[in-house]
Amino acid sequence: MSADTSVVPGQSPASGGGVNGGSSASAGVAGWLGNWTTAIIAVTVVVLIVAAATVDNFGTSQNFGFLVLDLLPIALVALPMTLVIVTGEIDLSVASTLGLTSAVMGYLWNNNQPIETIIPVCLLLGAVLGAINGFFVTVLGLPSLAVTIGTLALYRGLAFVVLGDGAVADFPALYTDWVTGKIGGTPIPNVLLIIVVLAVVFGVVLHATPIGRAVFAVGASEQAARFAGVRPGRLKFWLYVVSGLVAGLAGVLWTLRYSSARADNGAGLELAVVAAVLLGGVSIFGGKGALPGVIAGVVLLASLQNALRLSDVSNEALNVVTGVLLIVSVLAPNLANAVRGSLQRRRHRTGPR
Repeated sequence: MSADTSVVPGQSPASGGGVNGGSSASAGVAGWLGNWTTAIIAVTVVVLIVAAATVDNFGTSQNFGFLVLDLLPIALVALPMTLVIVTGEIDLSVASTLGLTSAVMGYLWNNNQPIETIIPVCLLLGAVLGAINGFFVTVLGLPSLAVTIGTLALYRGLAFVVLGDGAVADFPALYTDWVTGKIGGTPIPNVLLIIVVLAVVFGVVLHATPIGRAVFAVGASEQAARFAGVRPGRLKFWLYVVSGLVAGLAGVLWTLRYSSARADNGAGLELAVVAAVLLGGVSIFGGKGALPGVIAGVVLLASLQNALRLSDVSNEALNVVTGVLLIVSVLAPNLANAVRGSLQRRRHRTGPR
């Protein structure tokens, strides 16, 4: 992917396209169209309200628990994916990393290894798999799209080598019950704590630290970032390591949720993750995005899938919805920016002289 796309003048990278300065107050429709994060949050709220009012059982506390468990792997993997895409790269191997860590988890458990040893090993494995991607992209200079498509197939193939077509179950109830359990007597799932904590960490890193500023700088212009003292290769390498680590964590939680380690766990998840990130306003060309919009994109995608399942829609139709949202997530922000730019130019032509 190209990392040579500049941030649109008058926009803050961290805002996902919001207009800066006092003149934004008079931007009207142009400012609204430019603030994709605000728009996607509003759409998500509307979808939740409509689904709760029209889909049976959508608004129940039991379904809320299922919804959070469904969005858990998407949300986790989307957090580091956001930073990777903002730098102008991509990681399509995340679902296969999840599957391979799940397979290794099952293999080790089947060979009587303690779960307290298995979980750190799986997290370390995820980090190593991410480091392999980072090495090919940053050291060898290969395109991230081609590299991660290759490792997508490689890691999934290795998962089947490790575990075959079977499944390993009967993981410790202490761990499986926690993953599927609730906080006290509330309907809030325990795993929501993991999502919230990691979302806060990634949000602070991206929007309030020098690392985040470097991420945006590299995505906007890698050459300019290098002149400013940023080391793009090292930054991207460690982002891939973190992406693999979090995908490994998602593999562990996925396995414990279903109490089933399988080589095909998480198959196709990468499309949902990329769709959620782009739907949240992150530019596929890098240099622009905001984590709150990504969280909204994750909730929107998971809510639509959940509502359609409750309406007895087939898995094939769900794949169609994901594909449509992926296309919309690429086209809509570009169209909104084009309209916003047109309105701004018209305002300048008709403004005070």
